[in-house]
Amino acid sequence: MPAQENFQVAIVGLGKVGVTTAYATLLRGLATKLILVSRDLKKAEGEMYDLVHGSPFYQNTQIIATDNYADLRGTDLVIFTAGCGQKPGQTRLDLNKDNCKVVDKLIPQIVKHAPNTLILMVSNPLDVMTYRATQLAGLPAGRVFGSGTILDTARYRTHLAKLLDISPTSIHAYILGEHGDSSFAPSSTATIGGKPLLSFPEFSPDQFAWALEETRKDAYKIIEGKGATYYGISSALTHIIDVIKHDKKKVIPLSTTLTGEYGLKNVALSLPCILGRNGVIHPVELPLTMQEKQELINSADIIRSHIKTI
Repeated sequence: MPAQENFQVAIVGLGKVGVTTAYATLLRGLATKLILVSRDLKKAEGEMYDLVHGSPFYQNTQIIATDNYADLRGTDLVIFTAGCGQKPGQTRLDLNKDNCKVVDKLIPQIVKHAPNTLILMVSNPLDVMTYRATQLAGLPAGRVFGSGTILDTARYRTHLAKLLDISPTSIHAYILGEHGDSSFAPSSTATIGGKPLLSFPEFSPDQFAWALEETRKDAYKIIEGKGATYYGISSALTHIIDVIKHDKKKVIPLSTTLTGEYGLKNVALSLPCILGRNGVIHPVELPLTMQEKQELINSADIIRSHIKTI
């Protein structure tokens, strides 16, 4: 078997999302070195030992537990999941104040010891935290980005697939804007096999609206039922890791700080982005209708209003 390409991944924050992502990363053999970072060293060591004991069953990976950010030296990708999670009845934006403090404290430490890393933000409110981390890190464009609406898009495609009785991988449709309640689905750009989805006789705008509404409710349903979401997002995160590691240059809806796309600046939100080994290459501007552009602007305004409250 050929030697695995060196690729070091660090996960900062070992709540349910962080730990599940660590496990999924090991199962897929995506890292040669996996660094588990927590302020609670005993917690990190406990997770490390549990994961190490499964090592005979997956590709060899060096696993390190630490509370020292100096151990991030040489890391290719830092996945930031630290902070408070949503509780039943909370929106993602309700987490703004507390999680901003965590970002303010930890991002400078990450950049100090791993100045060449990519930083993938996962903590909520995702877009506000992505913008904050981008400003604090001071790294070249595209090196700090958020998981954005990748999971929202996966949920949306899954709902559409049920209506159409087709694989969700054959549906090209996105959720854009905030990773949250102001997200929207541009129906004008949704296609199957290059054919506009709205041109299918068995499909209607009402079904689009139903799929979007179900997508917006999904996280709340899961949190109400089991307290947190982590399997779906961890699957999405390992997909992102794979794309970066192998420089696949795939188009994924990610949260980035905009630099004039659709006339928007000083805000982070999700658009389709080309992603490779060096991070986000650039967003892809879709031919949105006037109404869809307005929905994007409305979503940006909501995110920006929370950035101002930091």
